[in-house]
Amino acid sequence: MFLFLVVALAVVVAAVTLAVVGGGESGPLPDSAPDRLRDSLPLDRPVSRADVDGLRIPLAARGYRMADVDDALSRLGAELAERDARIADLESALAGARAVAAHIALDKPAARQEGDQP
Repeated sequence: MFLFLVVALAVVVAAVTLAVVGGGESGPLPDSAPDRLRDSLPLDRPVSRADVDGLRIPLAARGYRMADVDDALSRLGAELAERDARIADLESALAGARAVAAHIALDKPAARQEGDQP
């Protein structure tokens, strides 16, 4: 039994040594290219919900690549700031239009009453 274990251990050590040192015909495995952000956010139009849902940031050794995350968050932050400014402009224009409409509505009854009385 002891002799069988020694022979089995020698075979395993030899196989591992050949696999590590020999490497076959092609040699050691080539280094793989690092993952990069392929699903970038569109540059020619505003970012939509589907773009954010489809965004996949590649994994790195300790989580996500900081540069890819920073780029995505920077773009989303710029889009949100632009939309907030647009919403503020539209709300301001709406408030001005409502004020003008209220002023016109208040002036019309007064003009009718003055025109009715001779």
